[in-house]
Amino acid sequence: MKVILMYASAPREVFETALNVAEGCTLRAALEQAGWLRRFPEIEAEPLALGVWGRKAGWDRVLRENDRVEVLRGLRVDPKVARRERFVGQGARATGLFARRRPGSKAGY
Repeated sequence: MKVILMYASAPREVFETALNVAEGCTLRAALEQAGWLRRFPEIEAEPLALGVWGRKAGWDRVLRENDRVEVLRGLRVDPKVARRERFVGQGARATGLFARRRPGSKAGY
């Protein structure tokens, strides 16, 4: 059975491996078979999240044919906070609905 392993160890640095595993293989077994637990010891050391097709999964999840296993780093900044900070920096008139205003129209339309 074929699965794909994905890991972004740093921004703009992605590792991808296609792997053939036996039926009933768990997520941990697939990472061990690929050698990623030795190559990237931070996968077990740091609190990284594991997912299959973008949905959170545990180490003991049994994989299926064509699953995409993702090792996910934590977010450094909350996306909501980052958006608010960008909005403050750009100003209300330069973002979103207020960026392109037709002559003679109301604000926000």
